[in-house]
Amino acid sequence: MSRPTSDVQAFEARATDADLDDLRARLAAARLPEAETVHGAAPGPRRWGQGVPLADLVDVVNYWRTGYDWRSFEARLDRIGQFRTTIDGLGIHFLHRRSPRADATPLILTHGWPGSVAEFIDVVDELADPEDADAPAFHVVVPSLPGFGHSDKPTTTGWGVEKIAAAWVELMGRLGYGTFVAHGGDWGGVITTVLGGRFPAHVLGIHTTLAQEPPGLTTDGLTEVERRWTEETRDFWRRRSAYAKQQATRPQTIGYSLVDSPVGLLAWILDKFAEWSDTEDSPFETMSIDRILDDVTLYWLTRTGASAARIYYESHGGVNALDPGLRVDVPSAISVYPRDIEKCPRPWAQERYRRIVRWGSPESGGHFPSLEVPQYFVKDLQEGLAAVLAARAHR
Repeated sequence: MSRPTSDVQAFEARATDADLDDLRARLAAARLPEAETVHGAAPGPRRWGQGVPLADLVDVVNYWRTGYDWRSFEARLDRIGQFRTTIDGLGIHFLHRRSPRADATPLILTHGWPGSVAEFIDVVDELADPEDADAPAFHVVVPSLPGFGHSDKPTTTGWGVEKIAAAWVELMGRLGYGTFVAHGGDWGGVITTVLGGRFPAHVLGIHTTLAQEPPGLTTDGLTEVERRWTEETRDFWRRRSAYAKQQATRPQTIGYSLVDSPVGLLAWILDKFAEWSDTEDSPFETMSIDRILDDVTLYWLTRTGASAARIYYESHGGVNALDPGLRVDVPSAISVYPRDIEKCPRPWAQERYRRIVRWGSPESGGHFPSLEVPQYFVKDLQEGLAAVLAARAHR
């Protein structure tokens, strides 16, 4: 096992009262457009057909200004444990919760966009110290991606998924974790795939909610359900991915709005929490408004709207995109949530992940399972990683 180093420093962040007052003042002075022309539609997806409905946004803005408590989120982060270290010249922020159990396995959880470490703060304790003594326990590490949260903003190009994965191996080594398991969804899922494929000497196995098939596969032999998954995924990239194209090609341009306007930032992010969750109308059917505002406020206070968007420029179809030839030979557990935006059929997944030891098909949940169905998410992750570790033990 690698030895811990002194390059890791404890970290605390406190927003100034002036920054919080400025946020509330900007919210109070917001200039809003007229209502959408599908205004008055019955609750359901059609009501969101032109984006975030005006009435919903007004309600969230009013709560953000008058009821939301940022200090509570800061305290939650401190209770888990916050740290920073510098890797390849870039400061990396992360949460670290060591398990009290002697049999615990190191685990790195990687978020995506428009997420942050806020996605995982409600599941860290149960993963580290589960109530069920028979469930596996983990030393949990939750880094903020470069350009996100309290990690530094890259000042040059190059911080794509391959470099981030290498940085995560270095980070875990500095904490004394020479070998570990990894989980991720969204960009975190892509990075987790790179970890499993590039660093098998360090990565015991992976769990992901975003399996990535290699290109060039056909639908021959797929079941009807699997064919429907491929059609839904193709429809998403054809019709509902304008945000990704914008951030992949012009992150600086959209960044001005995201850093200057809290309402613009909120609408840009809330739209995705609504569209990508397993709900009929509002994302708040399954997710806490406070947790979503924790995420949005973290982007706002750290002024990371532009820098976070650049992960699409670095990794979305560019030189740092997922290598078509990358194969993962470490044990892998994959879960496909029914309302996720990309759903990979198992026959396709097996072309990249060549030792799938557990395949999960949850009955509910979307792109943000740790927020939407946290209790199920923890159980699924525990069982998936237990299967991964068992496969390692019996190899």
